[in-house]
Parts: sequence; structure tokens; C-alpha cells
Amino acid sequence: MISTNDFRTGLTIEVDGAVYSVVEFQHVKPGKGAAFVRAKLKNVETGAVQERTFRAGEKVNRAHVERKEMQYLYDAGDFYTFMDMETYEQINIGHDTIGDDIKYIKENDIITVVMYKGRIIGIDLPYYVELTVADTAPGVKGDTAAGGSKPATMETGLVVNVPFFINVGDKIRIDTRTGEYLDRV
Repeated sequence: MISTNDFRTGLTIEVDGAVYSVVEFQHVKPGKGAAFVRAKLKNVETGAVQERTFRAGEKVNRAHVERKEMQYLYDAGDFYTFMDMETYEQINIGHDTIGDDIKYIKENDIITVVMYKGRIIGIDLPYYVELTVADTAPGVKGDTAAGGSKPATMETGLVVNVPFFINVGDKIRIDTRTGEYLDRV
């Protein structure tokens, strides 16, 4: 058990049977009444973010989440196959567990798999990934003067809005938290 007074960013807790990561928190001491802690929690399994208020000093269960480096091997239809980098054991993870995050991963990429009580509950993506543009409209000379953007399909199937000067075959950096173009590599 951990007190809400000990909250910090990145801490994983268990609330109502679900595992949450503390994104933000704020200790509030109103002039009248008891102090409380307002926290923004991200569900580790679904990625949904919610705000929740706790009484100051309230106890919650701490969730001991294990993170393990694994290599993404391939899509096997109903599930994705990953390999444990220490034991070389292959593990299958369902499509619903990973969701759209798979569009940021290429085959043979090393990622962090998140496990809770021996069960895989998701993956941690790096803050940005570098992907190659597979398809986009060609850039026309003079387009960059107006600013603007156009859709581009990456090698993994992810669609991102990119500036007009980006062409097929360019390698670009994408923010995995927002899904936005950062820069050309």
C-alpha cells in the first residue's frame, strides 16, 4: 500500500482492479475543508486517461509492473510474435493488447513489453520512431512557401501529415505520443 501523499509521475497503482500510471498529480489544500490529491491517471492496458480525486493520506495498492526488452518478430494473423532477448523464448501477444501501437513498430525492432502479475498488458513505445515514407503525393516546387501538409503512408501502414517537401523514400521522425511528424532524418 502507498499513500496518495507519496504520488509521483510514473508511479503505477491499482485502482478498482485496473492498473494505472500517474501522469500528473497535485496536492490541494483548500482554505476550508480537508486536503486532497487530484491526479491524472493513465490506464496501462487501454491507454485511457482519467482524472481522479483522492483524500490526502488515502492508501492505494501499488502495482508492481515488470518491463522486459523484447524483439518484435512478425504478425502471425491473430497475434504478434515477440522474442525475449534473454531467453530467446517466443511469446505471442494478441492484437487487442497492442492495438494501434503496432503501426509504430517495424519487424526486428526492440521494444519494452509491460507485464503485470505474469500477464502481458501492453507495450511501452519510445518517445519517437524513425520510419520511411512508403507513399505520398509528390512535392511540387514552390509548395513550401505556403506551409501546410499532406498525408503520407509509412512503411508500417501508419498515416501521418507531413510537410510538402517530404517525398517517397525519405526517413522521418514521428512522435509516438501524438502521432505527429517531427523532422526529417
